[in-house]
Amino acid sequence: MRNSLKVAKWEIKRNMTNKSFIISLLSTPVIFLAFLFIPMLFDKSNSEENVSVYLYDELGIWNEVQEVVNESEINNWTLMQTKIQEAEMQNDLPDMEQSVYIALTEAGLEQGQIKMYMSDDLDKLSPYEASILEQPLRQLQLERLGLSEIQKETIANQVSVVPVSVDEAEAKGVALGEADPLKRIIPGAFAGVILFSIVMTGMMIFQSASQEKKEKVAEIILSSLTPVELMQGKIIGYFILGITQVIVWLAVALPAIMWRFELPLMEYLLVPELFLLLFIAFAGYLLFAAIFVAIGSTVEDMTATSNFQGMVIMLPFLPLIFIGPILADPSGVIAQVGSFIPVTAPAILLLRLSLLEEWPWVEIGIAVVILVISIWLFMKLAGKIFKTGILMYGKNATPKEIWKWMWA
Repeated sequence: MRNSLKVAKWEIKRNMTNKSFIISLLSTPVIFLAFLFIPMLFDKSNSEENVSVYLYDELGIWNEVQEVVNESEINNWTLMQTKIQEAEMQNDLPDMEQSVYIALTEAGLEQGQIKMYMSDDLDKLSPYEASILEQPLRQLQLERLGLSEIQKETIANQVSVVPVSVDEAEAKGVALGEADPLKRIIPGAFAGVILFSIVMTGMMIFQSASQEKKEKVAEIILSSLTPVELMQGKIIGYFILGITQVIVWLAVALPAIMWRFELPLMEYLLVPELFLLLFIAFAGYLLFAAIFVAIGSTVEDMTATSNFQGMVIMLPFLPLIFIGPILADPSGVIAQVGSFIPVTAPAILLLRLSLLEEWPWVEIGIAVVILVISIWLFMKLAGKIFKTGILMYGKNATPKEIWKWMWA
C-alpha cells in the first residue's frame, strides 16, 4: 500500500501541473455559471422595474392593503394612495409609464369585481400579483356580514381536494404530494454528479496506462514496485483527482444555485440517505476504474484502438439506453434488472432512488452486495490483465488474449 500511495501522489502531482487538467477544472464552473446567468440577461420577465400602484380607497382598507403588500414577495411595487376618480385616471394612464390604478369602490365590492387599470407599457401582472388584494377585500365582506370570529375563520379556511393512493390510504393514510420530491431528487442528483465527475476523471486512467506503455515507462516503474501496486496507485490517484474536481465545481455551483433559485440545498443534502447514495457513487468509480486501467494496459496505440476496447470505454453510458423505461416506471422489471447488473447498477440505482418515494430496501441490499462482489472480482481480474498487458509491446491485445490472461 505504501508504494501504491507513492504512485497515487505522483499521478496527482503530474495531473495538477497539466495545463489541460487545470483548464478543465476551471472552465467547467465558468461554463456552468454562464448557462445559469446569461439567460437572466435576456429574460424580461425577471426585470425588477419599479411599478407605481395608485390605490383609490373608497372602502377604507388602505392599512390592510399596505400590510398585505409588505408581507408579500412583491418587491417592485410602490404603493400610493390617490383621490383621483376612476374616469379621470383612465384618461391619464395612457401618458404614464409602469403604472397601475386600482379602484377600491363600493360598487366594485357589491358586484364582486374590483377594476384594475394598467399603463400601455406594462404587461399583465402575474396571477399572484393580481390576487394579492383579495384577502383584505374578503375580510371586509365578512366583517360587514356581522359574523363572529369563529364563523369568519371557518369561512376563510379553504377546503381542497387532494388525490390519495388507495394503497397508501389503507396502509398509512398519507396523501400524495405531501412529501417534497426535492428531498429525493437533490441528494440523488448530487451523488449522480459525483459519480459522473469521478468516472469521467477515471477514464483518464485508460489514457495514462496506454501512454506509459507506449513510452516504455512501465518497465522502469515496475522495477521498483509490483504491477498490482502500480494499478492500485493509479486508481487511488485518479479518485482523488476526481473528488478534487467535484469539490471545486460544487464550491461554485451550490452557492450559485442557492442564490438563483432560493433553495435550501443544505437542508436537502444533509440527510442520512446521502451516505448510501455516495457509497453507490464511489463504488461505481471503483468498478469502472478497474475496467479502465485493465483495458488501458492492453492498448499501445490510442489511435489504433479496436472496436472492443472502444466499446469498453462506453460502458458508463450504457444506463442511458434504459433511462426512458426507468423514468416511466422506476419499480418496473427493466429498472430492477438494471439494478442487479454491475456496470449499470450505480447509475440506475441513483436514478431510481431519486424517483421512488419508498425505497425497496431488499432490492437495494441485493444490488449493493452484487456491486461489492463485482468490484472485488473486477479488481482481481484487472490485476491479472494489467500485469501481462502493461509489458506487452508491438500491438493491441485481442479479446481472446485478454480472456486468457484473466483466467491464467
